[in-house]
Amino acid sequence: MMILETLPVGPYEANCYIYAVSNGGKAVVIDPGDNSTLILRRAEALRLKITCVILTHGHRDHTGALSALKQATGAEVAIHAADADLLGDDFQAAMLGLRTPKPSKPDRLLDDGQDVVVDGASLSILHTPGHSPGSICLAGDGLVFTGDTLFQMGIGRTDFPGGNYAEIMESIRTKLLSLPDDTKVYPGHGPTSTIGEERRHNPFLRR
Repeated sequence: MMILETLPVGPYEANCYIYAVSNGGKAVVIDPGDNSTLILRRAEALRLKITCVILTHGHRDHTGALSALKQATGAEVAIHAADADLLGDDFQAAMLGLRTPKPSKPDRLLDDGQDVVVDGASLSILHTPGHSPGSICLAGDGLVFTGDTLFQMGIGRTDFPGGNYAEIMESIRTKLLSLPDDTKVYPGHGPTSTIGEERRHNPFLRR
């Protein structure tokens, strides 16, 4: 039975996800934005060993607990190559008003079309630039983690350095709207949705 835990963390309530095939196995953590203690305690309660951390992009509200999580678990850290330099960028952290430790350097650089497999849980990398140059979404079995690319009734902001409105719209059109309508959307902030709901009702996609 698949395990999927959603933990809103930090002042921006970024969604951190714990994803695993079953209790007692290995787990992927997606976007540990803050509160490493909460993340570790929840994984322990589920008897999960965190072996991989995937970042949908490099902004600090999604990476703030990375260093502590890496130190506690030794997990592999993965991010798209185009966002790797953001992990050490204090300017974008200051723009968000965040004072968190610089995240750990990545162990693995991701690219479009790759698969990350942890204990039977497989996630396909969809490169979706626009919110940031190296933003990615992660497509699994009937679901997609969309980071700050697509929200319920919204899209990611594109006014940060490296953001591009035309790119994010093209990313959504080609990479996300090509998924089946019943694909469950797990965004970087806010509630879940489906691709079909966003296709029909998201005002940014209906223009």
